[in-house]
Amino acid sequence: MTVTFEGVLADRSTWKVENCSIAMAMDLIGTRSTMLILREALYGTTRFDDFARRTKTTEAIVAARLRQLTDIGLFEKQPYREPGKRTRHEYLLTDKGRDLLPAVFALMQWGNKHLQAEDGGPLRLVERGTGEPVVIGPHTASGKNLNPDDLAIVANGDWADPPNG
Repeated sequence: MTVTFEGVLADRSTWKVENCSIAMAMDLIGTRSTMLILREALYGTTRFDDFARRTKTTEAIVAARLRQLTDIGLFEKQPYREPGKRTRHEYLLTDKGRDLLPAVFALMQWGNKHLQAEDGGPLRLVERGTGEPVVIGPHTASGKNLNPDDLAIVANGDWADPPNG
C-alpha cells in the first residue's frame, strides 16, 4: 500500500520538495516536549506548573516551549490571579492549536497499535455517549474513509476539477 504521485509529480526525478509542509510543521512542533505539552493542552491542562508536572519536563523547557507555541499562535496567554497571589497566565489552545488534535490522536492510536501490548495502550479515543471507537485516518471532505492505495499526492491546483469516473 502506497500513496501515488500524479500529474506533474508523477515523475519524482523531475521535482524536489520545497517548502515541505511536513518539514515545516516538524520544525515547529517536532520535539518530544512540545508534543507532550500539546497532548496535555488537548486533555485540558492550562497552567504552567501542571504542564511541567504532567509532562515530567523541566520548568526551563516548558517555559521555552510554551513561549514558542504562543509566539507561533498555537496558544494564547490569559491572565488569572488566585487570592493573595501574583498574576499568572494560563495557556489556552487557539483554533490553530486545536487543529493539531487529529495529528496528536493519530500518534496515540499508532502507539497503541504498534508499541503497546495486544490490548492497546492505556487510553483510547471513543465517541462520547456511544463509546464507539474513533479512528483517525484519511477520509475525503465528504467523509468517505480511504486507504493509502486510494490516495494521490498532486501539486497544489493540479486537480481543481476531479476526473470523471
